[in-house]
Amino acid sequence: MEKSTFLLFFMIVVGLPVILGVGGDMFKRWLKHKERMAEALNAQTAEKAAQYAAHTERLEQRVRVLERIATDKGVALADEIESLRTLPADNAATRPLN
Repeated sequence: MEKSTFLLFFMIVVGLPVILGVGGDMFKRWLKHKERMAEALNAQTAEKAAQYAAHTERLEQRVRVLERIATDKGVALADEIESLRTLPADNAATRPLN
């Protein structure tokens, strides 16, 4: 029985601290890896958000241009169309296109 008691004592005194030490180190490494992955994901997300913001800004600029074309030139364009309708058919064929 003394041999099994010595073995149990040895496992508790030596084996348990070694296992906990290795396990603790493995946990610290895993936690550091997770933190790095989170930082990389945050950087990637921020980059995508900036790309989406730039794309949205370009689309908004295009819409502003289209709105300005539709509102500013709409009256002049309608007048030009109406003037073409009032021209005689033979004069419209000889009129140069702009």
